[in-house]
Amino acid sequence: MTMIKRWLVMIAVLVSLTGCGYNDFQRLDEATKSAWSEVLNQYQRRADLVPNIVATVKGQANFEQETLTKVVEARAKATSIQVTPETLNNPEAFNKFQQAQGELSGALSRLMVVAERYPELQANQGFRDLRVTLEGTENRITVARNRYIQTVQEYNVLARSFPTNLTAMVFSYSAKPNFSVQNEAQISTPPTVDFGAPKK
Repeated sequence: MTMIKRWLVMIAVLVSLTGCGYNDFQRLDEATKSAWSEVLNQYQRRADLVPNIVATVKGQANFEQETLTKVVEARAKATSIQVTPETLNNPEAFNKFQQAQGELSGALSRLMVVAERYPELQANQGFRDLRVTLEGTENRITVARNRYIQTVQEYNVLARSFPTNLTAMVFSYSAKPNFSVQNEAQISTPPTVDFGAPKK
């Protein structure tokens, strides 16, 4: 009889907890996955641009090889990291991915700055088109990241607030990692695009 009472109490607790945010956790978990997929899509779009940019720049005589090499290496590193839905629940893997994307952002920004020193490259319509596409992609990344940040913030508030934090404990809904403030400015700043006269 005591065992039956225990089971009834446990069932009652679980039923009561499902009314304390369970459905909200399901909704927000799916929303974060969707927002994360869009972030990944935009990062992939940028990675796909890199070979075309590098190929165009390579055609410029005496272009700084070290700058090109850093872009190629940063792209290779960023695309080699395996990202799965579990990445959203693994702060270490998330930070590793974030750092690799930040390195690619930095390498591309340096490439664009160096490219300003080459008038022939600046006059190349193909390169100009790639720069515009890159800038648009960087802006899309920023928008996608902001949407993800907001969705994760809403999810994490639910996971930490009472009484929904009880539901989170019972069903193992831990807080999700988010983009860190430390790298936010570096990663979300699009490369400067200046089609004026090359700097001397």
